[in-house]
Amino acid sequence: MSRRREIATRLEALSDIAGIMSAMKGLALMETRILAEFIASQRRMVAGIEKAAADFLAWHPQLVTKPVEGHELCVLVGSEQGFCGDFNEALLAHLECVCKTQAAPVRWVLVGRRVEGRVGERACVELALPGAIVADEVPAVLLRLTRELGRLLDLPELAGYGLSALYHCDATGEVRMRRLLPLRDLPQPGVQSHAPELNLPPADFLRGLTGHYLHAALNEVLYSSLMAENRQRQTHMDRALQRLDEDSARLKLTYNTQRQEEITEEIEVILLSADMQKEADYGG
Repeated sequence: MSRRREIATRLEALSDIAGIMSAMKGLALMETRILAEFIASQRRMVAGIEKAAADFLAWHPQLVTKPVEGHELCVLVGSEQGFCGDFNEALLAHLECVCKTQAAPVRWVLVGRRVEGRVGERACVELALPGAIVADEVPAVLLRLTRELGRLLDLPELAGYGLSALYHCDATGEVRMRRLLPLRDLPQPGVQSHAPELNLPPADFLRGLTGHYLHAALNEVLYSSLMAENRQRQTHMDRALQRLDEDSARLKLTYNTQRQEEITEEIEVILLSADMQKEADYGG
């Protein structure tokens, strides 16, 4: 009986775990639907700014800035929560690859406590910040991130550094290294017969445009990473729930087998008692 009770207790525990995982999967699904609207809007905004920058720089090539080769400050966007499979491990593999292939050391800014815990203390890590759990937290994360990036890029030891982001891109389903500053990897400029009309000096216009671009691009990066994280969490929960169902099925089979054995033993005891009673009656 004790063995069967142990199995029943285990089955109850698995049922509770399955309920929690199903709730987590449902929340991840809801979050992806919310994020889909944000990402679509943000991508359109970034594309518009990139096109404007390409058209502007085509007429003002003297303002094009090239980063110092190998000098890069990179924002690595990981997860704030767990239960998302190898989400952070994939980022760390790319981090190691970048650190080995770059001629000069890459400096890192980490976003997400989970990935921060995996990276550990390294001399190349300038700063670690908490990430977003849900879409509503992205604006606050972006505000902290842009403020800290501005401070770091103003440091004399980081003068001339470019800015990049390493993150899970939801559009491609892969880890992407995206170069942000100075403005580069822009689309081909449109064919125009006249230079763009400006109300500001070209250098001031580019400075303002760069600020808007950085804000919009980092916003897209954060939303895209959070979308990819929630998609991966859904997949992870599906696999975990499938394994739980398989474990529960095996335990139920064991439970039923154990119950059948107990019933058989009870029947044998009853029959044996009946035989003994008959013998006693005949003997009397």
